[in-house]
Amino acid sequence: MNRRSIISGLAVILMCAPCFAAEVIVLPEPDRSGGMPLMQALEQRQSSRSFRSQDLPLDVLSNLLWAANGINRPDGKRTAPSAGNSQEIDIYTALKTGLYVYDPAAHVLNPVLEDDLREFTGQQDFTQTAPVNLIFVADLDKLGRYPDDVRAFYSAADTGFVSQNVYLFCASQGLATVV
Repeated sequence: MNRRSIISGLAVILMCAPCFAAEVIVLPEPDRSGGMPLMQALEQRQSSRSFRSQDLPLDVLSNLLWAANGINRPDGKRTAPSAGNSQEIDIYTALKTGLYVYDPAAHVLNPVLEDDLREFTGQQDFTQTAPVNLIFVADLDKLGRYPDDVRAFYSAADTGFVSQNVYLFCASQGLATVV
C-alpha cells in the first residue's frame, strides 16, 4: 500500500465516522523553558522502535505537540517553518482513547474518532502499543497557489520540519520516537 492510499484510507474513515461524544482534551500550557540544550539534544537524537505502553503524562503530550508545530509568536507563526507560511500540516494524534486533531491556536486536542486506531498508523507491531502515534496530514489547498509538484515538495519538506521538531523534543526529554 503506498502513502497516497494510506492517507486516502484515513480520509475515508474520517469522513464516514459518525459524531461521538468524546471530550476535547484541553492541554496544559507548554513549558517553554524546559529541556536540554540544543547541541545535547542533537547529540541524543535517534530513532527507536522500542516504546513503553504507558500513557504519556498530559503535560508531556502538551509540550510534544507544541514543540512539533505549536504557535510560538503573537502573529500566529509556528515552531516549524512552512512554505509561504501556509501552515498546511495538521497533526492527528492517535491515542488508545481515540483519534484527535491538534488545534495549535487553542492548544487542544479535538476528538475525531473514539476508536483506537494506533494499529493502522503503521505496518510495524510497535504502532499498536506506542502510547502516541502522530499522523501528519497536509492540506494541499493551503498551498493552492503552487503547481501540484511544488505543493507535494513543500508539504513533504514542511512535514520533515515538524518531524524533526518531534525528534528533538523527544531527545530532550529522553523519549523514544521513530518516523
